[in-house]
Amino acid sequence: MKLESSTPSWFSPAIIHRLAGAALAAPAVGLVAVLFVYPFVLSVAASLRTDQGEWTTAHYREAFALYTGDLWYTLWVCAVSLLLLLLVSVLLGGVLRLHASPFIEFLFKIPLFVPFVVVGHAMRVFLAPHGTLNSMFMSLGLFNPDSLPSIAFNTAGLILALVWKNIGFSLLLVMGAFRAVNPSYLEAARIVGAGGLRLIKDILVPMSTGSIGVVAVLTFTSMMGSFSIPAMMGSGSQMLMIDLYYQMVYQHNNGVANALGVLSYLVSMGAAIYYVRRVAKV
Repeated sequence: MKLESSTPSWFSPAIIHRLAGAALAAPAVGLVAVLFVYPFVLSVAASLRTDQGEWTTAHYREAFALYTGDLWYTLWVCAVSLLLLLLVSVLLGGVLRLHASPFIEFLFKIPLFVPFVVVGHAMRVFLAPHGTLNSMFMSLGLFNPDSLPSIAFNTAGLILALVWKNIGFSLLLVMGAFRAVNPSYLEAARIVGAGGLRLIKDILVPMSTGSIGVVAVLTFTSMMGSFSIPAMMGSGSQMLMIDLYYQMVYQHNNGVANALGVLSYLVSMGAAIYYVRRVAKV
């Protein structure tokens, strides 16, 4: 004769395990809800309502009419910056994985600790017509002092500044992924004659695609939301965060500003979904 347990079914180990997991996740979920979901819902509502409280899509029509070019410019700048950033991070991370150099690794991690405003100002000084870079080239007789080139206030300077600011974070994650690769794979490839570039291309990168994808997602969304560097380096076409600031501060048009913010959220949403799915798989 089987005796029934006096313990209620809701106190079973499986349910207790799930409740414990939910309790551990609750602070993080609450933080995301308060700092992301709630402001996002308010932003969507504000972008779809007039000052009189009527529902409308006029703010989105105005945003597209005024800033479609800037939206494509923002995507283009972020895409080019991301490609350059990944290329430099993978090559440099591969070299440092194969030939360790703590000093060089430290130098490239310095941007992690430099604020965005400082990066923007430093790049303005470094890349200006009479800045540090051109002064160095003039001392070598490479430039005419009367016709100095400048990339401080155009797209090239903006991309360079974004890449430099994000290189420390990107390299940190890429190096962590590369160091997790079993050294026996690298040794086996060396035995059959693989050089440094082949080791990076055929061993390190394929075995670290997940981490590289996460780097791409995080840096892309960071560049999409960048304000200080585009404000100090940009000219002509502007990135969306500059347009958002202009509409909110100078035009006092919170509806269009919120519409631009929602568009930025939507552009980044695909990257965020990929990131969440990747983390869930890991």
